[in-house]
Amino acid sequence: MPIPATMRAIGLYRYLPVTDPDCFVEVELPTPTPTGHDLLVRVQAVSVNPVDTKVRAPKPQIEAEPRILGWDAAGVVEAVGEAVSLFAPGDEVYYAGSIVRPGCNSQYHLVDERITGRKPKRLTFEQAAAMPLTTITAWEAFFDRLGIVPQPPSAQQERSLLIIGGAGGVGSIAIQIAKQVAGLQVVATASRPESAAWCQAMGADVVINHYEPLAEGLKQAGVGEVDYVLCCNSLERYFEQMDSVLKPQGKMCTIVGMKDNQPANLNALMGKSATFCFELMFTRPRYQTPDMQVQHELLNQAAQLFDEGTLRTTLTEHAGVLGVETLRHAHAQLESGRMIGKLVLSGIQ
Repeated sequence: MPIPATMRAIGLYRYLPVTDPDCFVEVELPTPTPTGHDLLVRVQAVSVNPVDTKVRAPKPQIEAEPRILGWDAAGVVEAVGEAVSLFAPGDEVYYAGSIVRPGCNSQYHLVDERITGRKPKRLTFEQAAAMPLTTITAWEAFFDRLGIVPQPPSAQQERSLLIIGGAGGVGSIAIQIAKQVAGLQVVATASRPESAAWCQAMGADVVINHYEPLAEGLKQAGVGEVDYVLCCNSLERYFEQMDSVLKPQGKMCTIVGMKDNQPANLNALMGKSATFCFELMFTRPRYQTPDMQVQHELLNQAAQLFDEGTLRTTLTEHAGVLGVETLRHAHAQLESGRMIGKLVLSGIQ
């Protein structure tokens, strides 16, 4: 099928509350042409993440050109740039893209091959679109930031991990990777019966309530202190508690910053010689780091694990076909704070 000269996309000019029916608009844009390492992908499905809602959050700024959001997609390569060597037209791919480029809420999308993986064969486009951003985030947090060495699940009792916010998008796949790839004993936090059940279904050994003191929850579960902590939610609420449940020389990683730029007392970590680090999966593509292709490699490795059945998709809601109203619904779902797993939309028809 020939590539059309123009494409449909869902974007914004103003940053409005999700309750405003004008927060998204449908636009027609020139179909981009791939150059260099870029792939032109015909988007078959997209997923929505908290980063989408944060970028869209109300502010007075008005865009002269439509801004396209969306940083999770699966689709088919239609054309490639002159430097591409990893993919060819017709290949099925999945990826999260770059925060400094137009997003994937469109019919066609440009993405660098070095941050793109082959789509898992056993997953549908919708199931695959749910996974790239969260998989990269969890994978980098464990193996790049915390320095965890993968080992078989049979060795899981030797090292322990606490995941704060286990039922969200990152937490859901982080539980699986921690259990099946890193071989850790996994403690996840959740506050509702349905979110606790989801964490257990993902493979958590123990689930504790994050509205109660973490140290007490771990003590009651017979775990005590942990080797690692991954914070997926409300760093300002849990920072001091994270230190209190961490073993001496333990390591903690957060994928969220302090709300309203609140200060953090890093001196509290000194007594335990604890490590504190951030994980942002957009760092490599944003700064074009020399090891940028690591994301291509880890997505391919994850694809193999999905195809083997070692990992499973975290898609929990298919909200229809990408459009103004369905995207607005998706943002409202995430902003409710009650989303379990991932929400996906099929590509624009």
